[in-house]
Amino acid sequence: MPIGSEPVDDDQLIALCHEVVDAVTGALRDVEDWTGHGDRPGQYALDLRADEAVLEVLGPAGVGVLSEESGARDLDAEVVAVVDPVDGSTNASRRIPWYASSICMVDAGGPRAAVVANLATGNRYVARRGGGATKDGEPLTPSGCRRMQEAVVGFSGYPRRHFGWAQFRAFGAAALDLCAVAEGTLDCFSAVGRAHLGPWDYLGGVLLCTEAGAAVTDLDGGELVVLDHGARRAVAAAATEELLEQLRTGALSSRPEGG
Repeated sequence: MPIGSEPVDDDQLIALCHEVVDAVTGALRDVEDWTGHGDRPGQYALDLRADEAVLEVLGPAGVGVLSEESGARDLDAEVVAVVDPVDGSTNASRRIPWYASSICMVDAGGPRAAVVANLATGNRYVARRGGGATKDGEPLTPSGCRRMQEAVVGFSGYPRRHFGWAQFRAFGAAALDLCAVAEGTLDCFSAVGRAHLGPWDYLGGVLLCTEAGAAVTDLDGGELVVLDHGARRAVAAAATEELLEQLRTGALSSRPEGG
């Protein structure tokens, strides 16, 4: 029964998220050339095929959609699915095993349910508002790191200067990078320099982080929950509030002049 025809529960929303991931996984099996380009700079043919599969599932489901690839429709629906069909598509095109589908169901209360699936490994991260966060059924726990000098930090973008981290990584798929903070394999993650993320990049990961107990913010102080295809945010997440404040201070100080 389509969502919206009667009160919907979290299990239904999560099941729909999994159905989207299954559809994308199946669609990518049929893509022969993973390096083929799409319709705009930075887009791949695999992005378009994955988006078609997403819409085939969500179209009849009675939800609104905000997709990186195909834009917005029915944003006044009770539930809106914010979707990045393939986050990290450059990684995918090069067969670097760090790319994902991210689906976050948003209602009037904000992010309600999310699935972020590593399409290369099959791992699935699941969160529901007030109901915790898991990876393949196992609860997620951040690292507990409190000091930037001890932190392994993930970046989207590149900082102008070193601001005290122990080590850094740039993996190239923000949704999975946020999940790494939620599960404790990264201590923190931030968009740095002039890098900013779209809602489809971060909303699923933000719900995973908050439900796991990690802290998140927009470095510029903006509202993270936005249903606007043009919106961009400088998202940061950390295992603890103490580390997040150090990350925020360092990331802002490392921006290019005028950035």
